[in-house]
Amino acid sequence: MTIAFNKLEVRVRLAAIRANYRLLCSRGSRVIGVIKADAYGHGLTEVASALAKEGCDTFAVGTVEEGAALRRHLAATGLSSRIIVLLGPIEPDDFPPLWEHSLLPLIGSFRQLEALARQAARIGKGLDMCLKFDTGMARLGFGAEDLPRLLDRLREAPLVRPVMASSHLATADQPESVDYLMAQAERFTFILSNLAKAGYQLEANLANSAGILGHPSVHHQSQRAGIALYGANPFAGSAWEHLGRGLTPAMTVRTRIVSVHSLPRGCSISYGCTYTAERDMRVAIVAAGYADAYSRTLTGKSAQMLVAGRRAPVVGRVCMQLTACDVSDIPDARPGEWATLLGGDGPLAISPEELASWWGTISYEVFCLLGLNRRVYI
Repeated sequence: MTIAFNKLEVRVRLAAIRANYRLLCSRGSRVIGVIKADAYGHGLTEVASALAKEGCDTFAVGTVEEGAALRRHLAATGLSSRIIVLLGPIEPDDFPPLWEHSLLPLIGSFRQLEALARQAARIGKGLDMCLKFDTGMARLGFGAEDLPRLLDRLREAPLVRPVMASSHLATADQPESVDYLMAQAERFTFILSNLAKAGYQLEANLANSAGILGHPSVHHQSQRAGIALYGANPFAGSAWEHLGRGLTPAMTVRTRIVSVHSLPRGCSISYGCTYTAERDMRVAIVAAGYADAYSRTLTGKSAQMLVAGRRAPVVGRVCMQLTACDVSDIPDARPGEWATLLGGDGPLAISPEELASWWGTISYEVFCLLGLNRRVYI
């Protein structure tokens, strides 16, 4: 059992995720819901259920354990959706659950393929799989040069059946890097062509969120929607930002104000006295800090919170469970009221990209870390 000791509250609007899914479906063909890492901090089973109501029939998770948990949830609700395991099996204990829970693993190395073939032969039962190819990401996957050996091994192991081929784009969210993207797309097409000549007509997917929104030429039979599902624009801050118009952030993070008090001119606040008031101020101390995944790196930046509908700059060092903000111009700031760290209502809402920029990171990390806190679904 998880016990929440903090006051931070993560509010997730499932309706926003469903709307984002519909928007992405309007831009591409079959959209796979990427819900790895606990749905980017939004909740694995809750997001899967919401997407299933929109007709999503294929989900991508990170690990075998995550896939098993999702299968149990889907089975309890009468759904038989496909579940792709993006990391594939990593250790010996990962192999038996693939059969037990009907999971579709990404296989991108001969070590994985050999172990999968041995397990299939041992139990005398076949398994569908997805072949993972490296076309320019240089992380995981077979290379084009591996095709002859790979095809030979597939013929020798008929119980492991490729039904899908996948690769991952490295620069889809960078308008200035289209040439690199197209080179990856050409390598993937070459791989698919050689697989087809060998008799393997596979469902292919290459496009991620940015690929769905900005690169229709790299769409195949399916696409993998990740960050855009949760309302973050993969093109934020670029010349193609307009391509993500209509996406709605699903996560709001807020906490309570603990104290409001005066900070006279010349006085410092928080550890290290890194901030000294240049005028008489009024500060609010809010119940959030790095123990709640509100990063200490927000110290000394232009970070802000939303208090009583107005922006309140963060002042002084972010502490373990407390952070100060300037509410000198917000008379409605009172102990017990909410301070919003992400999201909020109206034009002053704090966007995922904005918080990430103050943090010195990306919206993916903001969601995953803040999503570790207590969640409420609205």
